Amino acid sequence: VSPAADPAVISPQDPTLLIGSSLVATCTVSPDFPLKAEDLYWTLNGRRLPAASYAALGPSTLSVALARLNGSRQQSGDNLVCHSRDGGILAGSCLYVGLPPEKPVNITCWSKNMKDLTCKWAPGTEGETFLHTNYTLKYKRRWYGQDNTCQEYHTAGTYSCHIPKDLALFTPYEIWVEASNRLGVAVSDVVMLDILDVVTTDPPSDVHVSRVGDLEDQLSVRWSSPPALKDFLFQAKYQIQYRVEDSSEWKVVDDVGNQTSCRLAGLRPGTVYFVQVRCNPFSIYGSKKAGIWSDWSNPTAASTPRSERVAGGCDPKGGEQNTTLRRELKQFFGWVKKHAYGCSNLGIKLYDQWRVWLQKSHKTRNQV
Repeated sequence: VSPAADPAVISPQDPTLLIGSSLVATCTVSPDFPLKAEDLYWTLNGRRLPAASYAALGPSTLSVALARLNGSRQQSGDNLVCHSRDGGILAGSCLYVGLPPEKPVNITCWSKNMKDLTCKWAPGTEGETFLHTNYTLKYKRRWYGQDNTCQEYHTAGTYSCHIPKDLALFTPYEIWVEASNRLGVAVSDVVMLDILDVVTTDPPSDVHVSRVGDLEDQLSVRWSSPPALKDFLFQAKYQIQYRVEDSSEWKVVDDVGNQTSCRLAGLRPGTVYFVQVRCNPFSIYGSKKAGIWSDWSNPTAASTPRSERVAGGCDPKGGEQNTTLRRELKQFFGWVKKHAYGCSNLGIKLYDQWRVWLQKSHKTRNQV
């Protein structure tokens, strides 16, 4: 026997098929090997196929019929193997069974420094093709640019790519994604964008949350602007979200504006709160777009002071004497809250003094 001779040949070799297809494969033993069709059997992914699916097509050729094939168990293909009676492997073939790619959708892009661009996308409504599918992000300057191909994939998830440099400002770009596998090619819709319209930043840094003296229903939040903003001609706005320690529901404060501090009020006494902050750099170089919010900062925790009031321990006479004053103060600070912008400090000092006085008056009455 020639050392280079193959024991057998499978036909077709490494076929690509649509899910639901049928296949008849043949294994033909080399004349140099003393094996007959009755000496052979088939396996698929290590599982022996039933003899009822076999047919002898000649003295040394055995076929197997596979009906209504499912998608390949692995993207590298299913293993169809022809064996000799003693279990030896004579020949093998890979079956690639799957679907053509769908058109990629939901392309979104952002820039961290006005020179780079990161884009991500979704692989289509179903996504699973059961075959290795290659995704290629392409881009060009509108009107006169040549096609370019992104090189740094999986930088922001499975379906993403990063363009690190050499992008022009004040120039619209066309961006699209091509998906290809053994069964075909699908191309996304083209997205048009200007780098200045998709600038974002890292989250705000150095987020600190602290108590406001003895005020039991307030916390002070302070943070630093993302360093990248110092290089931009921008307007920044911030958002805060906070939640109670034992809750998964976040409450969002939208009207922080461009300040780097804020007072959270109306909180529960003696309670741990988690706080996060994010930034939106908008109106960069006059862009009219709304801007892209950064990720949220890592949660920062702090607790409000525990209340020292005694339940049911109020003085009826004292309550009657202070009813009119309380009503007037409530109306006044309601007006302050309504007319102050977001977390403005308008009236805060006076408000703090009144709250401390109110808490002390409660404590004094409860000790009598």
